[in-house]
Amino acid sequence: MNNHSNRTMRELLDSQKDNNEIAIMAPDKPSLTYKQIYEYAGDLSAALNQFGIGLGDRVAIIMENGPELILSFLATTMKATAFPLNPMYKEEEFAFYLEDIEARALITLPEANELALKLAKPGMVIIQANPQANGSLTFELIKGELPARPEQWAGADDVAMLLHTSGTTGRPKRVPLSHANLIASTSNIVSTYELTSQDRSLCILPLFHIHGIVASALSTLASGGTLICPKGFSARRFWDLVHTYKPTWYTAVPTIHQIILTRVEEHEEIVKNNPFRFVRSCSSSLPPVVLERMEKAYNAPVLEAYGMSEAAHQMTSNPLPPKSHKSGSVGIGFGVDIGIMDEEGNLLPDGEIGEVVIRGANVFNGYDENQEANEESFTDGWFRTGDQGMKDEEGYLFLTGRLKELINRGGEKISPFEIDDVLLRHPSVVEAVSFGAPSKMYGEEVHAALLLKEKVNEDELKTFCSDYLARFKVPVKFHLLEEIPRGATGKIQRTKMAELLGLTT
Repeated sequence: MNNHSNRTMRELLDSQKDNNEIAIMAPDKPSLTYKQIYEYAGDLSAALNQFGIGLGDRVAIIMENGPELILSFLATTMKATAFPLNPMYKEEEFAFYLEDIEARALITLPEANELALKLAKPGMVIIQANPQANGSLTFELIKGELPARPEQWAGADDVAMLLHTSGTTGRPKRVPLSHANLIASTSNIVSTYELTSQDRSLCILPLFHIHGIVASALSTLASGGTLICPKGFSARRFWDLVHTYKPTWYTAVPTIHQIILTRVEEHEEIVKNNPFRFVRSCSSSLPPVVLERMEKAYNAPVLEAYGMSEAAHQMTSNPLPPKSHKSGSVGIGFGVDIGIMDEEGNLLPDGEIGEVVIRGANVFNGYDENQEANEESFTDGWFRTGDQGMKDEEGYLFLTGRLKELINRGGEKISPFEIDDVLLRHPSVVEAVSFGAPSKMYGEEVHAALLLKEKVNEDELKTFCSDYLARFKVPVKFHLLEEIPRGATGKIQRTKMAELLGLTT
């Protein structure tokens, strides 16, 4: 039921306004039909205008995953710009982001009301979202009096959503995504995985992150399918949700896939009785050994994709069978042009390694009020991703590392992905993160942080790695941790690992 003529979030909902099929299901909450979502989101957007919020205004939303967040997001995009925030942030982090984007309004659920009032700056509107018994929401003005704004719907080029980069260095940059960007990305995802109204997506990623909101939520709604939306990811409850709701697919980051995989043997009957059509992985590199284990356990294709905020999420993906999906590759471009560029801005032929560059309707026009970053990031209409990779003769993209994450040992550029994959093949290793640590002799040496399921000594690990890796790639030091440090969206903080482990002083 995907309509490629949609240009805005409102038009996407309008195309489904007479659809009485279930759009969103959530544990212990009423299911919502497409028709209800159209009506409820429309009413909420009208309330924003009454509260003095309109086009150009940036509206922060602090909520955990659920239908309430999706309704608030959709309503906000219709009339203003949505800025969903991680509800687990500390007060200082909220204060930074709200000030950085110059938020005009803040929407929260009743339980976060006290925090919202504490965070409110002079002139900021505080809106409380009140869940109703029928699954709808009402917006209640808690603080801030502004003149009502006339009804004006957002157009394709208006900014629907604002995000911050999850960059590993420096101050986060603001990424404005237009309605056209979001619609293009959702259309690409629907096309990639041939999503239909018969599909059910289990959303286990945070909706304040581009992966969750676009790949799980908006793409499902664009296809006419059903979104299953629990409060968040729970390893303990995942297979119960699969048993209850019977999703046909889900998408997650590699960390979550690995956690789910550790419990799969306990739930063999559920896996057998509730087969996935496919499973998707994105946001960081999926080690080939994990992909192999997943496909064996699920008897379904595991399709690795490649995305980033600046592209409204998806850039490439491995295709569905019968087309080839290649272990170690993030696939081909769907609706997105993919190139490999050298430092001088020349496009390179297949087989050569360089910086991955992209262009397409899903790619943003530039960072918000950051001319320097924009000049560095765009070359002849191509956006430079900061990732290193190469394309094979069939156009499949292979990432060799984040340019800033590559380990530079005496001039030898080493991909941490390659080392991670080898370490994860050791039977005692649960998680592995290789990284560069300062070295007086080489500039950087290879280190690795590990989470083990049983004890193993360092010499054995080095010997194991030596069977697969050249000597200069073998980690000189292993750091055994009880937990691998991660950012708010589950991404490994590879470039910060040396600092976090006290190796930079």
